[in-house]
Amino acid sequence: MKSYTYTHPEAIEYTGDVPVLAENGQVVAYSRRVYDNFLKRTFDKTLDFRYFLKYDVLDHNRQQLFTVKKISRRGKLWFEGVEAATKEKYLISYENWRIGIPTLYITNGEMKIVLEKEFEDWSRFLIDQEEIAKWKAEYREGAAVGKANGEFHISLQINDNSPIQQPEFFIAICQATLFVGA
Repeated sequence: MKSYTYTHPEAIEYTGDVPVLAENGQVVAYSRRVYDNFLKRTFDKTLDFRYFLKYDVLDHNRQQLFTVKKISRRGKLWFEGVEAATKEKYLISYENWRIGIPTLYITNGEMKIVLEKEFEDWSRFLIDQEEIAKWKAEYREGAAVGKANGEFHISLQINDNSPIQQPEFFIAICQATLFVGA
């Protein structure tokens, strides 16, 4: 199993680079919320920073590895993920999103991953009911971490049986769908 951690400010509109650390403490990637232009960011502020949603995960040289963006058209909501190197696309969509805690489905047309969303515990990625990865965000008050504002301590674990071993895949999807959400 591979484990990764990162700390994100509580402000969902934060657009700085967030380093992602491997178990050995080395930075393996950076997560960053992205706005295509100033107008989108300004307009998004009026919508509680939840409409124009795009996350990139970058390598050491700040080159894009994976990106996820929110798409909303004609009353429908979904996310699209793209692996930068291969241009492989993933459709990320909700089932039962209007009732209770929704289930997310992630597919590239060949494999289907279920993301069981949890607010207080691990959110689990499953293929054929078998866990391949899990993600968790724990909030810590500002005073507890010696800062004016709180932050989220985030953990990702990728199991050895996962067909996807790249942390950027899971981090981008989780930042967009779980951290900020719909």
